[in-house]
Amino acid sequence: MNANVKFTPAEQHRLLDAEVSGQFPDARGRFGPYGGRYVPETLIPALERLEAGMREHLPREDFQRELSEQLDSWVGRPTALSHAPRLSAAWGADIWFKREDLAHTGAHKINNALGQALLAQRLGAKRIVAETGAGQHGVASAAACARLGLPCTVYMGAIDMERQAPNVGRMRLMGAEVVPVTGGDQTLRAAIDEALRDWVSDPDGTFYLLGSAVGPHPYPYLVRELQAIIGREARAQYLKRQGRLPDAVFACVGGGSNAIGMFHAFVPDREVAIIGIEAGGRGSGLGQNAASLSYGWPGVLQGCYSLLLQDENGQIYETDSISAGLDYPGVGPEHALLLAAGRVQYESATDDEALAALQECARLEGILPALETAHALHGAKRWAARNPGKQALLCMSGRGDKDMPTLQRTLLAPLPAPPPAPTPGAAS
Repeated sequence: MNANVKFTPAEQHRLLDAEVSGQFPDARGRFGPYGGRYVPETLIPALERLEAGMREHLPREDFQRELSEQLDSWVGRPTALSHAPRLSAAWGADIWFKREDLAHTGAHKINNALGQALLAQRLGAKRIVAETGAGQHGVASAAACARLGLPCTVYMGAIDMERQAPNVGRMRLMGAEVVPVTGGDQTLRAAIDEALRDWVSDPDGTFYLLGSAVGPHPYPYLVRELQAIIGREARAQYLKRQGRLPDAVFACVGGGSNAIGMFHAFVPDREVAIIGIEAGGRGSGLGQNAASLSYGWPGVLQGCYSLLLQDENGQIYETDSISAGLDYPGVGPEHALLLAAGRVQYESATDDEALAALQECARLEGILPALETAHALHGAKRWAARNPGKQALLCMSGRGDKDMPTLQRTLLAPLPAPPPAPTPGAAS
């Protein structure tokens, strides 16, 4: 558990019982001590409308039918459950993947983007704004808005635009306006800041399609509900295929949307270990990683009270990770709760460890995972060494096509220079 957050066994038991029984978030949008709504007064009416609309439409049979039809015919759900036989042989444990990389647009992000876009349409929004780090949420938002005929503006840090150039092109091809953010750290945190500023300027006509399980209430709950299909499918598929539950479940954790979507269905299954893997970057020092659950302190960031990478004066540190999608100094409040309750174990993997795991998965299984997912792969490998013969289920949150510019610089040798062209008229 995070060295800075202490809960007694009785407090842990109480928090976990409340989580399992569905008491969180409470009426204030709190997951135990975490969550809430810390925003300018101008945004409170918009958040209240969003919460009221979410509670009205999300449970409705017609909304769920339309969402289910789109997930089936357009997104490609249910995604596959795949055994990884060669990794299993190499690591000494039985490894299985929940294949969110096979969903339309290449990652789990489309589940949330489609659901929120359908909700925005029912709430009468005139335009959508979104933020993105690795680009997958931006691509998913652009695709969902194109599908539903909604104008879409995506804010993206300038650094992330450079390292995720293929996704920038995909967003623009689908009609989205991609706005580079050159202020702040020029990564995901700065992109969220700009999307919030845009929303504040027009909270009535604009819908903010937030991509992770962070931010002010009701976003952590809304994103969790839309991503929980991952874990529900995975749990049912695994039971059908293996006749039992896995010994451990893994996912990478940045803001935490794929992880909370994968973990949620397994939280009541206390015999199943749940392990989230954060971005360890270059090391354990502040400013060297993006591992908020491992090294963070409680505080408020972008509308939510959770664990943050900050100093003793509350100044947010810039993060460092090879993975744009994990490069964020905070984490969703439900993850902070699951840590406090002792239900989920959070670890980290360094850049080098993630790169090695990515390469091993690609060479042994013919699957190129996203750099984000590669962190979870290393965590599963580390667990397998301690648990030979056990069974692990991992959320393959996205595919690695988007990371080719980074992989070209880090894992692939430069192409040899072409031979000089023959001089015209020279003897052959």
